[in-house]
Parts: sequence; structure tokens; C-alpha cells
Amino acid sequence: MVEPVNLAEKFALIEDYWSPRIAGELNDSYVKLAKLKGEFVWHHHEQEDEMFLVVRGTLCIQLRDRDLWLREGEFAVIPRGVEHRPVASEEVHVLLLEAKTTVNTGNIQDERTRPDQWI
Repeated sequence: MVEPVNLAEKFALIEDYWSPRIAGELNDSYVKLAKLKGEFVWHHHEQEDEMFLVVRGTLCIQLRDRDLWLREGEFAVIPRGVEHRPVASEEVHVLLLEAKTTVNTGNIQDERTRPDQWI
């Protein structure tokens, strides 16, 4: 059955930073929500593009040659193979659109690697 998803309610359920939660499915992709704060790890995704949509706050996505700043209501697609590191000086709420095969830390496996989990 088709039901609306209330982003504010879903974000209120997320307690941990850098732990994306699945809020929906679209074809072969997941719609994920995450709260971010601090610096993430430098990584890339071999096979998948990754879309970041900022719902609240300001996000810096560091690329090796420049910083990409996203404000509320803005999104960017990071193409597969492009090394990047999200950085949030204050809490940021993001919606991610990713292939179901996407691992949050891409080519890096460490303590921040998270399994897929529904919210």
C-alpha cells in the first residue's frame, strides 16, 4: 500500500550520526535518511553513483580538487569512482538515493561501515 513518508518523523527516530536508515525503495535503489556531524572517511564507490539531498543544515562534500557546499534544499550526485568525504560542522539531515548495493563507506571497511537497516 502506498503511504506518505514524513521526513521530520523519520529523522526524529535516528539517534546515531553516520548511520543511514532506509526509508523507502525505488526500483533498484534505496531512499535513505541520515544525520551527519563531524568528518566522515575518504572513500569512493566503484559501481554506484550517490545522491545527497540536504533536508536541514549545510553539508560540505570534500572532493580531492575542491569543496562542494550543499545547503537546505540542494542536492548533488557524486559519480561512481569519485573520492569524497562528507563533512558537517553542525548536525545535518540528508536524504540519500543509492543503489541497493551501495555500502556507506564505499571501498573502505571500518568501524563506520553500517549494514542496511530500515527505519
